Amino acid sequence: MNFIKNLIKEEDGVTAIEYALIASLIAGVIITAVGLLGGNISTMFTNLAGKINQTPK
Repeated sequence: MNFIKNLIKEEDGVTAIEYALIASLIAGVIITAVGLLGGNISTMFTNLAGKINQTPK
Protein backbone atom coordinates (compact mmCIF):
# COMPACT_ATOMS: atom_id res chain seq x y z
CA MET A 1 0.00 0.00 0.00
CA ASN A 2 2.90 2.35 0.76
CA PHE A 3 4.27 1.68 -2.72
CA ILE A 4 1.06 2.99 -4.30
CA LYS A 5 1.02 6.06 -2.04
CA ASN A 6 4.63 6.87 -2.91
CA LEU A 7 3.93 6.28 -6.58
CA ILE A 8 1.09 8.79 -6.51
CA LYS A 9 3.20 11.39 -4.66
CA GLU A 10 6.22 11.16 -6.96
CA GLU A 11 6.10 12.76 -10.39
CA ASP A 12 8.17 9.93 -11.88
CA GLY A 13 5.34 7.51 -11.17
CA VAL A 14 2.79 9.80 -12.78
CA THR A 15 5.00 10.21 -15.85
CA ALA A 16 5.41 6.44 -16.14
CA ILE A 17 1.64 5.98 -15.94
CA GLU A 18 1.10 8.63 -18.62
CA TYR A 19 3.60 6.93 -20.93
CA ALA A 20 1.94 3.57 -20.32
CA LEU A 21 -1.47 5.01 -21.20
CA ILE A 22 -0.12 6.61 -24.38
CA ALA A 23 1.62 3.37 -25.39
CA SER A 24 -1.56 1.35 -24.79
CA LEU A 25 -3.60 3.83 -26.84
CA ILE A 26 -1.15 3.61 -29.74
CA ALA A 27 -1.14 -0.19 -29.52
CA GLY A 28 -4.95 -0.21 -29.58
CA VAL A 29 -5.04 1.96 -32.69
CA ILE A 30 -2.49 -0.26 -34.45
CA ILE A 31 -4.36 -3.45 -33.54
CA THR A 32 -7.65 -1.97 -34.75
CA ALA A 33 -6.13 -0.77 -38.02
CA VAL A 34 -4.51 -4.14 -38.72
CA GLY A 35 -7.77 -5.90 -37.92
CA LEU A 36 -9.78 -3.71 -40.27
CA LEU A 37 -7.27 -3.56 -43.11
CA GLY A 38 -5.61 -6.95 -42.75
CA GLY A 39 -7.79 -8.77 -45.26
CA ASN A 40 -7.49 -6.02 -47.86
CA ILE A 41 -3.73 -5.86 -47.54
CA SER A 42 -3.43 -9.64 -47.81
CA THR A 43 -5.53 -9.63 -50.99
CA MET A 44 -3.47 -6.79 -52.44
CA PHE A 45 -0.18 -8.65 -51.87
CA THR A 46 -1.62 -11.88 -53.26
CA ASN A 47 -2.71 -10.07 -56.44
CA LEU A 48 0.66 -8.34 -56.72
CA ALA A 49 2.54 -11.63 -56.29
CA GLY A 50 0.39 -13.20 -59.01
CA LYS A 51 1.21 -10.37 -61.41
CA ILE A 52 4.93 -10.61 -60.66
CA ASN A 53 4.99 -14.39 -61.19
CA GLN A 54 3.27 -14.20 -64.58
CA THR A 55 5.72 -15.01 -67.33
CA PRO A 56 5.39 -13.21 -70.67
CA LYS A 57 4.39 -15.54 -73.46
